[in-house]
Amino acid sequence: MTEGSWIQLVALFGWLILAGSAFASYRLNWRESVRMALLWAGIFVAVGLVFSLAMG
Repeated sequence: MTEGSWIQLVALFGWLILAGSAFASYRLNWRESVRMALLWAGIFVAVGLVFSLAMG
């Protein structure tokens, strides 16, 4: 790995910690958390499919 790759990995890990702490501040139970995660995953997949169909 190059030096730039390590810096990128550290930065991504920092963003993951920041996002996780922001999510934890909502104090949701596990069922609600899984439901929200699946909902957001579905939204990203749908948008990705729309873009891939529009570009191809």
